[in-house]
Amino acid sequence: MVPQLDSYFKEVDGLQDKFIERLREAVAIPSISSEDERRPDVIKMGEWLASQIRALGGTVELRQLGKQPGREHLELPPCLLGRYGDDPKKRNVLIYGHYDVQPAQLSDGWATDPFALSIDDKGRMYGRGSTDDKGPVLGWLNAIEAHQKAGIELPVNLIMCFEGMEENGSEGLDDTIRAEAKRFFKDTDVVCISDNYWLGTEKPCLTYGVRGCNYYSVEVSGPGQDLHSGVYGGVSHEPMTDLIRIMNSFVDPDGTILVKGISDLVAPLTDDEAALYPPIAFTMQDLYQSLGSEVAIHEKKEDALMHKMRYPSISLHGIEGAFYTPGAKTVIPAKVIGKFSIRTVPNMEIHEVTKIIQKHVEEEWAKLKSKNTMKFNIVHSGKWWVEDPKHWNYTAAAKAVERVFGVKPDMTREGGSIPVTLTFQEELGKNVLLLPMGSSTDAAHSINEKLDKRNYIEGTKLLGAYLHYLAEEPTK
Repeated sequence: MVPQLDSYFKEVDGLQDKFIERLREAVAIPSISSEDERRPDVIKMGEWLASQIRALGGTVELRQLGKQPGREHLELPPCLLGRYGDDPKKRNVLIYGHYDVQPAQLSDGWATDPFALSIDDKGRMYGRGSTDDKGPVLGWLNAIEAHQKAGIELPVNLIMCFEGMEENGSEGLDDTIRAEAKRFFKDTDVVCISDNYWLGTEKPCLTYGVRGCNYYSVEVSGPGQDLHSGVYGGVSHEPMTDLIRIMNSFVDPDGTILVKGISDLVAPLTDDEAALYPPIAFTMQDLYQSLGSEVAIHEKKEDALMHKMRYPSISLHGIEGAFYTPGAKTVIPAKVIGKFSIRTVPNMEIHEVTKIIQKHVEEEWAKLKSKNTMKFNIVHSGKWWVEDPKHWNYTAAAKAVERVFGVKPDMTREGGSIPVTLTFQEELGKNVLLLPMGSSTDAAHSINEKLDKRNYIEGTKLLGAYLHYLAEEPTK
């Protein structure tokens, strides 16, 4: 049966001013998890969100996570564990989001106060957290309220997991998920996360995979202190020269990875997967716009998308200890640390990738015959995640997209990392869906972050419609 959603959609339209005010209240709380002085605001945001859920009839526990490791003077924000509905005849959907945000201040270049929601004449709602991730989190609450006002019973039970440390390493989240996998989350049938974005601005997408990220550093040191190049240039092995030679060995200007053995780990492209790329609503002009110039490596859309989504990449991020401020300083740094990462994809396992990268670094170092010393360090690692886009969780979501937006969604993979997807998949053994609300131009993490009113309101319709289609979708 096709769900009857017209009255629900009508109610969402009628309540949109209230929903925008709800977002305005949320944006006004500067819940910046990475700044010590803002930690009380992060906790306040969690409590505000809990009160909103309770007001709608949901039950909430603000799970205390204790002190932040390595920064014991700080309390971790609570992990919000909530429920709405407990009908044993209904399917159980676990929804995840986060209520903390990236740092922001007017002096960064914002056109408006980042913590005062402002709406321009094109319906763009500017404010820190508007799209990442307060708008999508509130979309679930909006969906509950619109169902209530329309007199329609929610067709599933909702299990909620909202955290306050996503922008600062998700401290405590994995432990909570593991501890609750067979308790609070034990009845979960599927997982849905709305914390990513459309590939463009016009066509919705469903995301079934993300790349992982292994981050490394190479430390080169030699002299006992920084040296004057006029006095010691040409008479000492220089750490910066050695480091640049190593950093230059990882990747070509055209993005080709030069580390032997990495490409052998990558899962081959199947015909089924290759068929997903041509229909995607994305042009090279879209890419140029997002890059801010025409510096794309690839000429064809399909090639660009595959290298963004399903192939690995190595990026060089910076050199610690080097002179980098304006002006000229003739210093030879005594110690420099080069930082780089590799975005991983199926079937690149963390340990195997690290083993290959370390071997490469050590071989390149041996070629230099330098009297300096070198250390290879693993900074952090996160595995890739991929799902079956033909699972009933995805087919239900695709039907909801078509109902709300009138088009079939693009099936995409993210180039970045969302580690919690893998945690839920591995700990619960359930299908995980990424169902985005925002678009590619929302500038999450950047200045002038925004969420289009259309995406917020139609996105609220989509979240509710997804629950209805999910309730009826055959599991085979």
